Amino acid sequence: MSDDADAPDDASPASSIDGSDDVLAPGGKVDRSILFDLYERLDDDEQPISVRFVLSRDLNKRLDRYLVDRIPFLSRTALQRLIREEAVTVNGRTPRASTKLRQGDVVVAVLPPPPSRDIPPEDIPLEIIFEDADIIVINKHDDIIVHPARGNRSGTIINGLAYHFAHRSGGALSSVGEEFARPGVVHRLDRHTTGVMVAAKSDTAHWRLGRQFEMRTTSKTYLAFVHGTVEPAADVIDVPLGKHPTVKYKYAVRWDDTGKQAVTMYRVKERFDEFTLLEIALKTGRTHQIRVHLAHLGYPIVGDDVYGGRHLTVGDVVGPAGTPDHPPRTPLITRQALHARRLGITHPISGEAVEFEAPLPEDLRAFRTLLREYRGVGKT
Repeated sequence: MSDDADAPDDASPASSIDGSDDVLAPGGKVDRSILFDLYERLDDDEQPISVRFVLSRDLNKRLDRYLVDRIPFLSRTALQRLIREEAVTVNGRTPRASTKLRQGDVVVAVLPPPPSRDIPPEDIPLEIIFEDADIIVINKHDDIIVHPARGNRSGTIINGLAYHFAHRSGGALSSVGEEFARPGVVHRLDRHTTGVMVAAKSDTAHWRLGRQFEMRTTSKTYLAFVHGTVEPAADVIDVPLGKHPTVKYKYAVRWDDTGKQAVTMYRVKERFDEFTLLEIALKTGRTHQIRVHLAHLGYPIVGDDVYGGRHLTVGDVVGPAGTPDHPPRTPLITRQALHARRLGITHPISGEAVEFEAPLPEDLRAFRTLLREYRGVGKT
């Protein structure tokens, strides 16, 4: 019998990170079925699901044995691999499997989706920015989700990548996350957000990249067109976010205990009459963070009808006459005008600092062109 069996509450308080507290079962063990459901429901939140244990007594037990008790659906071998791939920390440092745990130690583990659903390859057009043996970077287009989920078992980026590897480049996505139909996925973009995203092709790359996103050592820059003339020209939004109290699919500013710290930095790139183009950097990666923060300031993202933005026609920008090529009722912006412009990571194998960029997609370029011509322009 393990040391924990008689005292399952040795890790107290046991809590998850980034709002996934329900992943723990009584006694501080990770509930596999709840974890499955959480991964199914994740959308554009870029933080992996992690769990934290704080030891309230001196166990004098090896880390890998302790994790076997706490994450019972993973084998000791699998947990040792997580430790080797730096998906586990003790007191903020990378441990060994043999590290002995003492009172007061803080153990944090990135939880893999436990492995399997077959993902049928589909010939979906993908814009590949970069690919090597360990990672693939794409420019995600509008109106496509990243991975299969409830109600969307096909037509995803993962289906397209499966086809790409089978018929074009060779290789495969990492096996991490296979059971949840999201192999290789270390971060996500919302269905209607375009731009740069990276996926892992090897398990080692997956865990090392996942660690970077969890520790927030990546750099992410977005471009967003918003309603209104934004003032000041640059600012930091440090406002806690959480699930909306009444609308299941929305998030909101939460000043109560459910709110999690969320930090967004922006600067004005161009000002127009009634619109502004912002460059945005994230210090945290909460679900819908940019969208909720900007709406909170009174500058909702153009096209984001969930958080107060409006879809636009050509006439909304240029007036009732339209343009020589487009009548006024021509749809112009029909989705949130948010684009992941730049992603900086440390290459998980070479250790080199690398940065990838994606140009504005056609719909946002057309919008900017009309704004410059008909709504004036002022760069800062």
